[in-house]
Amino acid sequence: MNVQELCSAIEEWVPLSYQESYDNCGLIVGNPNQELSGVLVSLDSLEIVIDEAIHKHCNMIVSHHPIIFKGLKSLTGKNYVERTVLKAIKNDIAIYAIHTNLDNLNQGVCRRMSEQLGLINSRVLSPKNGLLKKLVTYVPKESAETLRSSLFDIGEDSIANYSECNFSFTGHSTFNGSQEPNTLIGKSSHREKVNEECIELVFSSHLEHDIIAALKQNHPYEEVAYQIISINNDHKYVGAGRIGELPNPQSAFDFLTCLKKNFKTDCVRHSLILDKQIKTVALCGGAGSFLLSNAMHQGADVFVSADFKYHEFFDAENKIIIADIGHYESEQYTIDLIGDFLRKKFPRFAVHLSEINTNPINYL
Repeated sequence: MNVQELCSAIEEWVPLSYQESYDNCGLIVGNPNQELSGVLVSLDSLEIVIDEAIHKHCNMIVSHHPIIFKGLKSLTGKNYVERTVLKAIKNDIAIYAIHTNLDNLNQGVCRRMSEQLGLINSRVLSPKNGLLKKLVTYVPKESAETLRSSLFDIGEDSIANYSECNFSFTGHSTFNGSQEPNTLIGKSSHREKVNEECIELVFSSHLEHDIIAALKQNHPYEEVAYQIISINNDHKYVGAGRIGELPNPQSAFDFLTCLKKNFKTDCVRHSLILDKQIKTVALCGGAGSFLLSNAMHQGADVFVSADFKYHEFFDAENKIIIADIGHYESEQYTIDLIGDFLRKKFPRFAVHLSEINTNPINYL
């Protein structure tokens, strides 16, 4: 297996289109055609992680955080980013980042956090829009079911709790036949009238190539009439943060104590502890203060995240408890999440989980 094959498998699981506009996910360093000897999964790509990869005979690192976040104008080794990139290049080690696209994935970072807290009825806190498209096509009525089934096989036809969703109606199409001898319907200079079914199907935009390929492969016409329309609806299963409920309400103190245990931290920065039971919990891995208003609007009793600034704690307005558990702490289970996927996808390939704690923050 080469680098590109692994990248393609990851992007089938977590599309690059799910990342935020400011992010830099994907293959950052390395030759896509290089054969792989092993993969090291880490939260960060640092020099010490490159050394670990060398020691474990891995020539690719899949990390959560991208080592190059902004453009580099030189590679002289003057800072940790440049030194890491230079060491990776020198040792033929590829670096791939799977960052906010994994944060926004339904089964991603925030879902894993919610599982650590035992939340039920867990759902996306702030769904993304602009990730959906609609196919409109027309097919002879007798071929409609075959075509519809082939499109459903692509796997993206769900609306809320329903699957294999489409809208169809019948009508007539008219056209003059082609002079080509192998046309399915129609003769030259003769207007044909055909009973057709219109099929409309909403799908995730990253599947557009697969949808069009299935359409052309299973449509009886040699020239397929279709439209791809961008729609701005929210994608219910893709977006930032998560919200759910505890099976049993807890006092704020008990919840924060449980939070420290589940995320293996001795320190939780929090706003004023309110005298109310904690039932609804919102959360976001990494820096999540931008979601506080979403959490409050949806009735969360507590918002668990990281990297809150001093003045942002005032935004709680004594209506919600902010619990800042730390950036590294909130994302620590991401390594297992990525590793589980790779080991299941490639059971006979060497996948290693980094043993290095890359958290730059220390507590006394």
